[in-house]
Amino acid sequence: MSAHCCGHKPDPEARPRDAGYRRVLWIALGINAVMFVVEIVAGLAAGSVSLQADALDFLADAGNYGISLFVAGMALRNRARAALLKGASMGLFGAWVTGATVWHVESGTIPHFEAMGAVAVLALLANAAVLGLLWAYRRGDSNMRSVWLCSRNDVIGNVAVMLAALGVWGSGTGWPDMIVAAVMAFLALQGAAAIIRQAMVELHKSQPTHAPAE
Repeated sequence: MSAHCCGHKPDPEARPRDAGYRRVLWIALGINAVMFVVEIVAGLAAGSVSLQADALDFLADAGNYGISLFVAGMALRNRARAALLKGASMGLFGAWVTGATVWHVESGTIPHFEAMGAVAVLALLANAAVLGLLWAYRRGDSNMRSVWLCSRNDVIGNVAVMLAALGVWGSGTGWPDMIVAAVMAFLALQGAAAIIRQAMVELHKSQPTHAPAE
């Protein structure tokens, strides 16, 4: 009643946020938080920049899921603002990975391929489970789409880390690890740009319209 008195109307484009969607986000948040700890420890121990990059991606995703839970059910404008924040965080992640890759190139690091491969398989299973849970929400607004893109990029990144481990084993150099880290940085920057573009469109659409003065 008070919402109508204050002139607020329900957002016709807001997708209903049911208990199932919230439950999926909570599960995804928990999986990503656990995998961040696993991968950051393994990445540092193995000297793998691609594992460290993937670990930070898990941390960023956990934060993104938390934001999505906070804004679920809010007006389109608020959800679009949250998507802008998440797009910016993905962009910062991409920039960090780019810098870390350059540092490892200069250092000539050779990671332990056994640890890389084992942890990458575990991460792939975790992200595949999250991707399956989020499949039904891949066509939503910019906020939902950002969640889907993060999970999609994670699966691609895990497969790439597995291939990098094989490359390190076969070549005896750290170049495959560094190349994969660079690809992950590119995916993060590309995803960030796509989310920010859609969020800006939604912000424009949600601008209040004023009737012309008579």
